[in-house]
Amino acid sequence: MHPRVRVTVGISGTGGGFKKFCVGETDINDASRTIKDKEIVKAGENGVEYIELPVAFDGISVVANPGNDFVDYLTADELKKIWEPGSTVEQWSDIRAGWPNLRVALYGPGTDSGTFDYFTEAINGESQACRADFTASEDDNVLVQGVAGDAGSLGFFGFAYYIENSTKVKAIPVDGGSGPVPPSANSINDGTYAPLSRPVFIYVSKTAAARPEVDAFIRFYLENAPQLVTEVGYVPLPAEAYELVLKRFEEGVTGSAFHNKETIGVSIEDLLQAES
Repeated sequence: MHPRVRVTVGISGTGGGFKKFCVGETDINDASRTIKDKEIVKAGENGVEYIELPVAFDGISVVANPGNDFVDYLTADELKKIWEPGSTVEQWSDIRAGWPNLRVALYGPGTDSGTFDYFTEAINGESQACRADFTASEDDNVLVQGVAGDAGSLGFFGFAYYIENSTKVKAIPVDGGSGPVPPSANSINDGTYAPLSRPVFIYVSKTAAARPEVDAFIRFYLENAPQLVTEVGYVPLPAEAYELVLKRFEEGVTGSAFHNKETIGVSIEDLLQAES
């Protein structure tokens, strides 16, 4: 329908994408977290108005080597004990009595990743606050290979990559205070996979959205989202939420409905309706 349009796709973490988006270099930024204060300031300095559009749910999956037969679940407090700055956890026995004296090999996204930002904020209470001695990569496939190849491994990455590699790694249920819950489409959608379920977004430049080809792309994206989201391993939003998101785009509503908002236990529909 738009044969002369050339689409350029760059790959980085969410933070790297925002660096380009907030200075006007890109039209759309995919984001696995909301925009940060410093990014809002940078966008304002460069005259970049943005439309924030939630497009799917994701659950950060905590995973171990498939040969691990002793970890039945981990609590949020135990995850904090493992990942917090200054952590003294070196072996599995340091986490819970009765577990073996097996070295814990940690794998996680790089610090430029929105997944890293969200996990550290949800578990450690502050974005980017984390022990430094773990194997980091922006490529989730590298993390999968690391966890799959190390008997004492523990890592985290998005639910889609867990589903794609569920025969290579073992998902660990997380107890956020209401009992252990494994990551699944249902537990991520209804918020019971707490505190590691989250919406993911696209941010669209308002200036770019005025171009017909960008407008057509975003409409296609949102109108077909339930099918496309499922195909790539994420969890669709409720139908009513997509209607509200499309309305938000059509009305050109700029700014963030999710930035610095408490989202655990609050539906996306409620947040969008409250803002409008």
